[in-house]
Amino acid sequence: MQTNFTLAQLADPDTRESEQILRNCVHCGFCTATCPTYVLLGDELDSPRGRIYLIKDMLENDKPASEKVVTHIDRCLSCLSCMTTCPSGVNYMHLVDHARKHIAETYTRPLPDRSLRTLLAAVLPHPGRFRLALIGAQLARPLARFLPGRLKTMLDMAPRKLPSPSPVDRPQVFPAEGERRARVALLNGCAQQVLSPAINEATVRLLTRMGVEVVVAEGAGCCGALVHHMGQEEPALASAKANIDAWSRLKDSEGGLDGVVINASGCGTTVKDYGFMLREDPDYADKAAEISAMTRDVSELLAEFELPEPVRPTGQRVAYHSACSLQHGQQVRQPPKTLLQAAGFEVVEPAESHICCGSAGTYNLTQPTLANRLKERKIGHLKQTHAEIVASGNIGCITQIAGGADMPVVHTVELLDWATGGPRPPGLA
Repeated sequence: MQTNFTLAQLADPDTRESEQILRNCVHCGFCTATCPTYVLLGDELDSPRGRIYLIKDMLENDKPASEKVVTHIDRCLSCLSCMTTCPSGVNYMHLVDHARKHIAETYTRPLPDRSLRTLLAAVLPHPGRFRLALIGAQLARPLARFLPGRLKTMLDMAPRKLPSPSPVDRPQVFPAEGERRARVALLNGCAQQVLSPAINEATVRLLTRMGVEVVVAEGAGCCGALVHHMGQEEPALASAKANIDAWSRLKDSEGGLDGVVINASGCGTTVKDYGFMLREDPDYADKAAEISAMTRDVSELLAEFELPEPVRPTGQRVAYHSACSLQHGQQVRQPPKTLLQAAGFEVVEPAESHICCGSAGTYNLTQPTLANRLKERKIGHLKQTHAEIVASGNIGCITQIAGGADMPVVHTVELLDWATGGPRPPGLA
């Protein structure tokens, strides 16, 4: 794609990066076939190629974001299926993130939308606030029919029963069983530890059983993805720096650090991108790149070791839902399925496994109509597998699909832990 940015514009690092991304695009349109919003709406502007044209025009001509641009960018899930499909290696993720930052800086959203985004940014990355919000939602549920549509949708998505906080999520060290084979830091997440603390508990049990020492680092918290994808750069970078500091201290300590393990793939995609996000920061560029390089999804780490032999008969038919952030954002596809098979499960994949379920961070709250259409489409394909259980590697997908599926939905690591000696996952009760 030909571009016409000025030298003054290219002095900005984000614009310089976006210009290179735009030049890689050859207008082929392969991305349209795998874009969820284009599949649903059939509008060129709701495809990656269409959005790329809008972004190019906005950035190249120094335009503030218009209502039209915001509408179509907001409809993007950042599922990154287009990046898997693209034959030219267009880094759409970095381009659309730049566009969202530009929108946040140049566009004033209508008050309801602005208020919702402010609320989400203030609550979701903070487990204590999120827990209080969900308790409030449970109390407000009888009044749901009197509330505006967006608030009613949020109440409907809130869990009927909230798990108790887990002691696993406090900063501490979990020693390896037997000879120590590795030492890793576990990101315990923000929303996940409130919605499903059993995932972190299963992760710790399984890793320590395999000889891996697990550390929950003091000072580590939200990865920053939720606000990053809303264009809020400052809080996103603050979260990234806090995590980098916490894990760098571990790396430089006497015990050292062999890796950072993430069991929520949406977080993993962002942490693996810290090196890019902080590339221009002289104090963090090197540290960020180092942390990104040593970050692994939990399935990647487990695949590097030999999974313990199953200690109980399994054999259940498991439909594996590959989270977009794992299969497209991190290009991790086979390890979770191989691990489930090694644990004795029969693994099947639904049709259109490359298409998003509609969760996408806060997308199911900011774009509930499109998110629900994608959820129903995904659940329909999962039902056709005749599976007994759905497994996934991302809390957002698990929550989204469980909100409409008639079969239990659990994290992959919960099934692996159960098969090799852990308790039955709460989601299978």
